[in-house]
Order: sequence, then structure tokens, then C-alpha cells
Amino acid sequence: MRILPKWIVFILLIAGMTIQASAQVVTDSVATGKTVQVSPQSLPDSVGTGSTIPPNLMVIPDAPVSGNTVPSSHLPGRDSVIDGVVAVVGANIILRSDVETQYLQYRSQGGIQGSAEKIKCQLLEGLLFQKLLYHQAQLDSVKVTDAQVDGTMDQRMRYFIGQAGSVEKLEEYYQKSISEIKNEMRDIIREQMMVQASQEKITKDINITPSEVKAFLKKLPKDSIPEIPSEIEVGMIMKAPVIGDAEKQLCINRLKSFKERVKKGDDFSTLAVLYSEDPGSAKKGGELGMFKRGDMRIEFEAAAFKLKPGEMSDVVETEDGFHLIQMIERKGEYINVRHILLQPKVSIASMTLAKNLLDSIATQIEQKKQTFAEAVIRYSDDPSKNNGGLIINPVTGTSKFEASQLDPKVFFVIDKLKVGDISAAVLYKTERGKEQYRLYYLKTRTAPHKANITDDYASIHQMALEQKKTEAIGNWVQERIAKTYIKIDDEFRNCPFQREWIKK
Repeated sequence: MRILPKWIVFILLIAGMTIQASAQVVTDSVATGKTVQVSPQSLPDSVGTGSTIPPNLMVIPDAPVSGNTVPSSHLPGRDSVIDGVVAVVGANIILRSDVETQYLQYRSQGGIQGSAEKIKCQLLEGLLFQKLLYHQAQLDSVKVTDAQVDGTMDQRMRYFIGQAGSVEKLEEYYQKSISEIKNEMRDIIREQMMVQASQEKITKDINITPSEVKAFLKKLPKDSIPEIPSEIEVGMIMKAPVIGDAEKQLCINRLKSFKERVKKGDDFSTLAVLYSEDPGSAKKGGELGMFKRGDMRIEFEAAAFKLKPGEMSDVVETEDGFHLIQMIERKGEYINVRHILLQPKVSIASMTLAKNLLDSIATQIEQKKQTFAEAVIRYSDDPSKNNGGLIINPVTGTSKFEASQLDPKVFFVIDKLKVGDISAAVLYKTERGKEQYRLYYLKTRTAPHKANITDDYASIHQMALEQKKTEAIGNWVQERIAKTYIKIDDEFRNCPFQREWIKK
């Protein structure tokens, strides 16, 4: 058995994927090896359940493309074990290999606490929760369309390919083609999406009132009230220097000349290494690796997907600059191309004009001739102008940042400001190499403190809401367990489960 690399285990944790049992077989006795075929019609009429997995029941999911059970020689602590069913929930089974495989992956990450038996019990309980959710989705006839499954699968495949380095490396690792990998992922993803739909149905109508939020905080023991680190809110006015037509035409002419040189025998890859301004691909001869529609800029894809192997595009303009593209190969829905990127240079005059404009705006704000909010609407070229100029934290989705979450280049400027101050114009270079000038405005800065209703209502509200949802799910789960056919193998009957999965 192959242990998954950490990057695969990590993304599967995020995705919440688990292996789906493929055989509808229940083992009466693993020791005797007796089996009985089970169909949904032969099981008691039952109602499943849904639940989020408690934090102490973290499940390490199995590989999305591992269709096989674990060879007995790889099961820890046993000389010889025949794979079999360890639990049945409704008409859905959990195999011993499901538990053992997750345990091996968990162990491979290091930092294990607790005995193997205890961890496997926790992993099994996580799988029981998921199968209970899936059982409920089946009873509710939850529909997940092929388009929804394919969309989710494509997102994950793009991540896998990016982490592996190429389609070929991913195929080599799994010793399967992309189409085979996707076929094996399809049912797993469909089950996961059905599970998610069941869970959302349970919690979708749960709300919480301000009085409940206050009561939640009041009931928390003092040592359980979270410590809120220092947080800041930062506003921004951005001015992008205007690029002149002459600078754009210069890029177009150079790329046309490169195209002619390739036609006369020059190597495209060599030209990309020498001249491309895409730092990520230039050192690789301009090669981008396999990608699918939706991964690149629309204009780039429109030109690239029309090409045949070896063929070059006309000059293509995107917001990143100007491109010359050469097709390398096409493999199903994926293509691999090389490109040379040239970015028009901004003139010194245009840069100076943008800087002077922002400096004058800063002076007007300091002299209270206009507010920061007014200036954002009038002058900013950044989409944040629709949010009052506030920079949004991609981690939390709010405008509040801990110092460690803020771009160091921004924090270096903000750290010197007092609340309400605005900076001078600062030159900023984006990840894509674009130069722009920015004004930064420090809206708020809090000191580290214990969470309180006045300053941290949104955070406490979310905590209280999640607890209410967890309690509702827990109650619902316990109720459904009593009405659902559940069978657990004797090997796990002494597990210290949090729920009464074993009926007395």
C-alpha cells in the first residue's frame, strides 16, 4: 500500500473526502469469514442522520483514487487479517481497510497522541457519522447533478495536478490515466456532496438572537473566553499609472518579431528564457504545464485552445500584458503551452502623475477638505472602493487583520500610523508585476484582549451560532441512531464512542 504524500492528505482533509465502500456485503463474523448479501430492501426502514464531525473526531480521509482495500500485510499490529465489514449504517458499509488506511495516513503525519486502538475508534466514529449523513441523503432522495460533480472534481483535479507538477506525474504516481482517476473520484465526490446537503438541511433554519449571544458569553468559564489578538482595519486608495499606446505597441511589435524568428528556426523556449517577463514560466522555457478551461485568463484560453501542436498564436492581450503562445500538446480536456509575456512599461511621467495625485489627495484628507470615504469613491482604481476602500482579509472574509495576516509591505507602512492617519503615496508592485501607487488609511487598531460583546460581537456571534448548530445536530443524530439499522463488529464494540452507536 502506498502512503499518500502530505500535500494529498492535506487537501483531502479540506475536501472531507472518504472512501466509499464498493461492495454491499455484511460480515457476520470476521473470524469465520461468513458473509451475507445485503440490499436496501432487506434492511429495516430507517431514517439516517447528519452531523459535523466533532474536532476531537478528526478523520484523515483516504485517497480519492484508491479503489482497493488494504493488503493484509500492511495492517498494523496483525500478522494476517482478511479485509471485511466492520460496520453497517442503513445500507452502507464501512470496511476494516477504510479504518486501517486512514490510521496509516494519520500515523504518517506524526505527532500521534493516544493508543492505536483509541485512534481507530475515533476514526470509525467519524466514518459512522458520515455514513449516517449519507444514509439520510439517500432516504431524502437528494439529487446531485453530474454537472455539480464534474465542477467539484475539476477543481480538485487542478489542485492535484498543480501539486504533482503535471498530469503525467499524477498519472505516474497513481499508475492510472486521468480519466481512470476521475472515474474513481466521481462516486466519492457525489456521496460527499449528498452528505453536505443533508447536513445543510439540518442547520439551514438555525439562527441566533443577540440575547442568546450574550447568554453564550456569560456562560463561558473565564478561562474559556478566547483571547483576541491585536487587530487592525486598513483602507486603501490605489491609482494605477496610465499605460500609453506607444508602450503597448512596442510590446506587440517585439512579440511579432519573436514569432517571425521562430518561423525562421529560432527556438521558442530559448526566446522565452531570454525575454519573457513571467517569472514563473520563463525559467522553464515559457512552459505552463497542463491546464483546463477556467484556469487561465479568458482571452489567453480563447487563443490557446484553438492551436494545434507546434502552432503559434497571434499576439494576445490580457490584463497581465501581451502574450505569444505556442501549443505543446493536447491531452483530453487539458493542454500544455509555452508563452512569452511582455508587460508594457509605464512612463516616468505617468508614474509621477499618479504619485502626485495621491499625495494631493492625502493632503486634502489631512486638512479635512474631504473624507477618506469620499476620496475612495472619487479616485481609487481598486475594486475595494465598493467596500469603502477597506482591504478584505482572505482568511476570515472580514476587514480585520492580525498583524501576521497582513502583507508585510502594507504592515511596514501601517505600523507607523496612528488610528485615523493616512500615509503618503507608496509604490506597490503586485504579484503579477504591475506597479501602482497607494495611500493607506489606518481605520482601527485594537489591543490584545479577552473577547467582549462590545468589540467582538461578530466573533462571539459566530461561536454561539456554531455551538447551537452542533447541539441541534447532536440531538438529531442521537434521535436518528435509534431509528437506523446500525451494526458494528465485535472488534469495535468496546470503543468509547461519544454516541450510542451500539444499541442495548
